[in-house]
Amino acid sequence: QVQLVESGGGSVQSGGSLRLSCIASRSTHDTYCMSWFRQAPGKEREGVASVDSDGRTVYADSVKGRFTISRDNAKNTVWLQMNNLKQEDTALYSCAAGGHRDCANTGWGGPLPQYEYRFWGQGTQVNVSS
Repeated sequence: QVQLVESGGGSVQSGGSLRLSCIASRSTHDTYCMSWFRQAPGKEREGVASVDSDGRTVYADSVKGRFTISRDNAKNTVWLQMNNLKQEDTALYSCAAGGHRDCANTGWGGPLPQYEYRFWGQGTQVNVSS
């Protein structure tokens, strides 16, 4: 089992920034791919960004140029730096871990579907106001 714990959410005005963190309890083959997903009220969960253990990244079109995903393998930690936040970024942000070896292929157009991830965190809420 791998436990994922997110932190860093909060309330911010449009144009502001937040940095989310996700700490994994241990490193396994199932933490090769780490991703952030988000779910807004009344909407389906959507992938935001992924990073693999080799540092390759992929982003959803809606956050390209504004969000940056990164990780420190030695610390079992993944971050999501969110800049120029918009009201539509308001959601519960969750960290996910999976073993897909090609998860950060930009040809996918964004993070892989939810079923590719074995472990999930509880999430951290991000609220962006005007």
